[in-house]
Amino acid sequence: MSDSNTTHFTNPSTFILLGIPGLEAAHVWISIPFCAMYAIAVLGNFTILFIVKRKPSLHGPMYYFLCMLAVTDLVLSTSILPKTLSIFWFNSREIDFSACLTQMYFLHCFFVVETGIFVAMALDRYVAICHPLRHSTILTNPVVAKIGLAVVLHGGMLTLPSILLTRQWPYCGTNIIPHTHCEHLAVVKLACANTHVSSYYGLFVVFCVMGLDVIFITVSYTQIIRAIFSLPTKDAWLKIFGTCSSHLSAILAFYIPGLFSFLMYHSGLNLPLHFHILIANMYLLVPPMINPIIYGVRTKQNRDRLLRLITHKGT
Repeated sequence: MSDSNTTHFTNPSTFILLGIPGLEAAHVWISIPFCAMYAIAVLGNFTILFIVKRKPSLHGPMYYFLCMLAVTDLVLSTSILPKTLSIFWFNSREIDFSACLTQMYFLHCFFVVETGIFVAMALDRYVAICHPLRHSTILTNPVVAKIGLAVVLHGGMLTLPSILLTRQWPYCGTNIIPHTHCEHLAVVKLACANTHVSSYYGLFVVFCVMGLDVIFITVSYTQIIRAIFSLPTKDAWLKIFGTCSSHLSAILAFYIPGLFSFLMYHSGLNLPLHFHILIANMYLLVPPMINPIIYGVRTKQNRDRLLRLITHKGT
């Protein structure tokens, strides 16, 4: 590493991303599953967008929210993987300071947006199951559009303060980030200042804001479960449970690795650095990969439409 990477400076023009320290020799091999997950995510999410666009009968709240989720997943995975692969394949480790902040903004903004979409989907399931006769009058297209706009603004406004704080810190000592992408805490640790404000704000976003999202989802599904057990037949139970299980599976696949990664940074657990980095990549790559599988396979309308499209092209 050149001396310019370790000299003292303020407001660096570039950062150096190391990839996965300790596993440099395996970078090419690690890129194979990363590439495969990204390819599945892109193919699956674009398939969902294509099917919903082509099928007018799917133009409803549930599928509009599913399209929002697909777009969010594409942004999340695309915001990190191209740069990660350039590190693995071409040893292209430099990233401009502004580009680093931009990547950080998109990562954290759309992470919050995705939690908001899960809340919106829980609301849709609650209204559809607990108030089925009023579903079409409550969740009209203008209301769905307003919810989508509110979710995006919510994510953008919550993320902006952490980016502004990161930008104003003085940086010195090194510009080397031991990570595959500009993760917020990995960048803030390079600042030669008291950065407790950034840490506290990150904790606020996770526990207060995202915590409220989890509470809302929990309350919604508590009401849904009560409604399910009040149904007269077992077949009706299984049908509604099958509809909701897709959503619950996607929520768990998103929240568990994301919260685990965040808590590892803040808890001070003495775990290998490469383990932290791999988990941080998994929560940005695995949900975008499995969400289309969960919703495409478990949702009958999507599955039937895809099979008809494949059959039609085959003939």
